[in-house]
Amino acid sequence: MSYNVEPIATIRTPYKEKFATPRQPGLVPIVKARVELYPKFSAPETVRDLSDFSHIWLIFLFHQNYGKGWQPTVRPPRLGGNQRVGVFACRSPFRPNPIGLSAVKLLSVDCSGKRVVLEVQGADLIDGTPILDIKPYLPYSDCINDAVGGFAGRAPVASLPVDFSAPAYQQLAEFSAQTPELETLIRETLALDPRPAYKRGNDDEQEYGVLLDRYNLRWKVAGERVMVLTIEAEKRAGLHAETDPTKNHG
Repeated sequence: MSYNVEPIATIRTPYKEKFATPRQPGLVPIVKARVELYPKFSAPETVRDLSDFSHIWLIFLFHQNYGKGWQPTVRPPRLGGNQRVGVFACRSPFRPNPIGLSAVKLLSVDCSGKRVVLEVQGADLIDGTPILDIKPYLPYSDCINDAVGGFAGRAPVASLPVDFSAPAYQQLAEFSAQTPELETLIRETLALDPRPAYKRGNDDEQEYGVLLDRYNLRWKVAGERVMVLTIEAEKRAGLHAETDPTKNHG
């Protein structure tokens, strides 16, 4: 038996690619995102009384992994990428049904335009991720004080200091007028060390690139510190193109 599932919204976040996207919600608290309901679901009645809740669950589709298959075991980054656990004992995007969930802080509910928009904080989703459902977070039920977290019992520590080269610091000053939170976004994201697990703790001379918000960063890790080398504005067109799978495009 099969079931059809239709996205109800999309989310707009600073994370444009999988690399450097936080692996769990709340790890980069400064991140703000917009959940834009598609017109078919944008009647103000659908979010009536939602603003009474401080947090919500986002149920979403790992769209970049859709159709790529799955395996019974995976190597989670929290275990260094060299130890296997069962696929149902982790939150890997490579699943029989590539569905994820994320608890985020609800900042506002806007029904003033043609589309209902929720502003949220602490999301760990790639820009453009399809949202399958939205549910209120219930503290009495969803917060279990004596829960045990297995191999992921503690939150990752954002331990790497982040420095800026002279050119990067000058570029940061220029772009911060347009994006005031850019420095904090860069620091909180790169402090989590988004490199592959096998690169950590080893001599690593590689330079890395990541598209964060509207900016291309070049950076590397030296002496257990992140050095941001350059920051350049993204020039690609259509990055924020609107999509709505509920429309019939003919």
